[in-house]
Amino acid sequence: MSLKFTDTFLDVLRDSLVKGEEERIREIFYLLHPADAAEILNDLEDEEAVEAYKYLSDKVAPEALLLLDDDKREKILEGLSSKQIAEQLIDNLASDDAADMLADLPDAQQDEILSLVEDAEQAGDIVDLLNYDEDSAGGLMATELVKVQVSKSVRECVREIRKQAEEVKNIYTIYVVDDEDKLVGMLSLKNLLTIPLRTPIIEVFNPNIISVKANTPAEEVAMLMDKYDLVVIPVVDSINRLVGRITFDDMVDVLREENTEDAQKMGGLEALEESYMATPFWQMIRKRVGWLVVLFIGEMLTATAMSFFEDQITRAVILAIFVPLIISSGGNSGSQATSLIIRAMALGEITVRDWWKIARKEFQAGLVLGSVLGIIGYTRVAVWSNFVQDYGPHWQMIGITLGITLTFVVMWGSLCGSLLPLLLKRMGFDPAVSSAPLVATLVDVTGLVIYFSISIVLLKEMLIENAVPHLIP
Repeated sequence: MSLKFTDTFLDVLRDSLVKGEEERIREIFYLLHPADAAEILNDLEDEEAVEAYKYLSDKVAPEALLLLDDDKREKILEGLSSKQIAEQLIDNLASDDAADMLADLPDAQQDEILSLVEDAEQAGDIVDLLNYDEDSAGGLMATELVKVQVSKSVRECVREIRKQAEEVKNIYTIYVVDDEDKLVGMLSLKNLLTIPLRTPIIEVFNPNIISVKANTPAEEVAMLMDKYDLVVIPVVDSINRLVGRITFDDMVDVLREENTEDAQKMGGLEALEESYMATPFWQMIRKRVGWLVVLFIGEMLTATAMSFFEDQITRAVILAIFVPLIISSGGNSGSQATSLIIRAMALGEITVRDWWKIARKEFQAGLVLGSVLGIIGYTRVAVWSNFVQDYGPHWQMIGITLGITLTFVVMWGSLCGSLLPLLLKRMGFDPAVSSAPLVATLVDVTGLVIYFSISIVLLKEMLIENAVPHLIP
């Protein structure tokens, strides 16, 4: 919560709500930015928020409602009639925002609200938007925009802007269309202000314009806008007719949701549909238990792997001391690699076709990183052997075994962590599920096999002679 909205501030508001001091409440909310109003309502209890919302001005209320947490917005909408939603909210919202709000309501209530919207064209636009996939350009776009026919003059363009500007919240670009409403180019506000009014649009518009189809995935739209540094991008249908536009603030919301979803998946759970506080307890359990069980079963394979080397561990307990060190080093290197690859894929920096380049780079990186840890591991054994007798007379071979194992395990972890997201992507799965826990579990099991296999080869004579201390009779 911001510094302005302290607990004392909220206590004063709550007291005014209890006493029904309307003037004082309206004074508190007077000239508030919608984001500030939403922050206050989110900090109130549900019943208090429903009551306080009634005192927001018609200018602030619609925008504030969009910014509320899902559970708060749902409670407030439950207290409004279909007529109130149509007149107080839908009529004061851009088409894309109105569609987003209606999408959470039952179909029957959606139909009732739309039938009460006075502007039939706006109602039709909202219906069209509701039919698009919410994760596509069509589901994100707003139909309000400024367009002018290519056959017009600059003077006529200015008149058109004045007429259409009343319905458009922010004007970034004037879109140029032909007689069939097909997008042919754009005209910037800067150019419009610097050219003579009698100039034909066809002589000054820019035909080089980047657009997206209505069915283009939202993530692809975000990458295009980021690549070309766009604040707005037009949306066209299958025959290139202009149907809407997407602004950068819409993409900020998409990117925030995508980043949240990826972060949750990388933490080893299914993505939440709602905010943490709004997610019901048992739904939270269902989202988390699946991956926990999968990872637990995976870790059980670690015990199985160790059982195959029980004889070596029994005869040389010292080998078990380094097991946590080995598996954690491999898991950490794998987690680093998978985080780098998933993020690079999300930004469009790499594709599945780059797998060989990635494998080669991570092999080299893993070899260097593993060697660094291997040297540190060997040094630790060498230094420690001067103060204690845990490693016995064969401390050098134990140190060498540890150093070589760390090199191979870290190299293997880097390869697994980098290639597993690409494999899942190739199979049609979300690469985010190849998160740090999954990679760590995989590397734990294989790391143990690498460790004990190297130990058997390098410490074979020592194991036979039972030369290592702490032997179990």
